[in-house]
Amino acid sequence: PVIDGVLEASARVRGLETGYTAQFEVSPMKLLLVITGVGLLVTTTSSCGTTASAPVENTGQSCAAPTDCFTSIEAGALKGEVQCLDRVTGGYCTHLCKTDADCCAVAGECRSGFLQVCSPFESTGLMMCFLSCEAADLRPAPDGGVLDDSAYCRTYGNAEFNCRSSGGGNQNRKICVPGGSGGDAGKD
Repeated sequence: PVIDGVLEASARVRGLETGYTAQFEVSPMKLLLVITGVGLLVTTTSSCGTTASAPVENTGQSCAAPTDCFTSIEAGALKGEVQCLDRVTGGYCTHLCKTDADCCAVAGECRSGFLQVCSPFESTGLMMCFLSCEAADLRPAPDGGVLDDSAYCRTYGNAEFNCRSSGGGNQNRKICVPGGSGGDAGKD
């Protein structure tokens, strides 16, 4: 009902098991504050973690199957078969490669300009593309400062990423992947 031109809100809350009914009234000012607060929360939450300057990279995206990966790239266009690594938490989209040049070789494959390397991963024996955290590939921090390799992965890759060795024996590389620790980067 409207009282003095102001909306009065009321609601009924019913207990499912007790059968009790409670009624409460919300003043128009409180209702306005709640609606405004919810609007701000939705706006703030939806913009967290995204920046216009850091496009989401195809390599490193989480996945459950290869079909979850590189969805904006024409099937068969990549320089190697698409892979969804299940050896990392949440999966990791990548593709097979022979050299670093095979990573980011197709238009639209790499969106951010961050370098990728072709490396074996653990004991798979397969060469795959990974986001690089090798010293020569690190960029400065957003404030112009210096980031260590794992902070680099979390800043420019994914908040869950760390820099670690790919574990590819004498061909290991420093890569950004979920989990792991920066302390074992470069070791096998």
